[in-house]
Amino acid sequence: MMSSLTRAKTLAIGLLSLLAAPAIAGGYERVRIPHDDYQLDAVMFRPAGPGPFPAVVALHGCGGLWREPNKLSTRHSDWGERLAATGLVVLMPDSYGSRGLGSQCGVKDVTIRASRERVGDAMAARRWLQERPDVRRDAIALLGWSGGGSTLLAAIRKDRRPADRQPDFTRAVAFYPGCRTQSESGSFEARLPTLILMGDADDWTPPGPCDFLAKSARARGEPVELVLYPGAVHDFDHPRLDKREKEGVAYSASGTGKVTIGTDPAARDDAIKRVKAFLMGK
Repeated sequence: MMSSLTRAKTLAIGLLSLLAAPAIAGGYERVRIPHDDYQLDAVMFRPAGPGPFPAVVALHGCGGLWREPNKLSTRHSDWGERLAATGLVVLMPDSYGSRGLGSQCGVKDVTIRASRERVGDAMAARRWLQERPDVRRDAIALLGWSGGGSTLLAAIRKDRRPADRQPDFTRAVAFYPGCRTQSESGSFEARLPTLILMGDADDWTPPGPCDFLAKSARARGEPVELVLYPGAVHDFDHPRLDKREKEGVAYSASGTGKVTIGTDPAARDDAIKRVKAFLMGK
């Protein structure tokens, strides 16, 4: 029989656990991050328990975070839930919605640039996480898809090291980033261990510049790894996206504005395993 004292302790522990957990709807919590003279909207996925946990700042691509108002895109909800189940706090800043913008995939003259404003968003997200008691301030990684991957490459340059004297990002994962800008830069050097995952048939962000970037980085002794999946195209990690042609893209390898997107189950499964292991430092 459980004593009254034991029952009281059990109830108290349960209450504290509930109080420690954020109010979450649909698997994530909507949060706001102070950034310059405005608030950066974001969503956060969190493991159960008080922590502190390692964390990852995850950067969306040109399509943004949402598939429709108040409905997170399938890719972001899938990855957020998966990584939180692994034991990571996942913070996804909304670079476009926070500024009243929709998809930027068909916009050539973007106002929210990967190498400027979006790098600033990533840094603001890191600082916000480091102020939370449930996050390990010295164990925050960076992840990005497509345009978010391009932001990641700009953010991990040695000459973009944070000046706030707080712990830096620990490692970085980029899904099919546009690598041309950094591969053509004579001053690019990676300061973090970096994993780049791409399909070798990607006609939106072709792998050639990323291959050159990774090989050059490794030749300098920088830990940058590129994994190319045979036959896979852009968005290969999406949970369920039929392979199809997408039109109206501002920049495509063919110059026609048409690209191929779609899930590749084998590449996706391998990427899930690699990302989890890499982010957890295994």
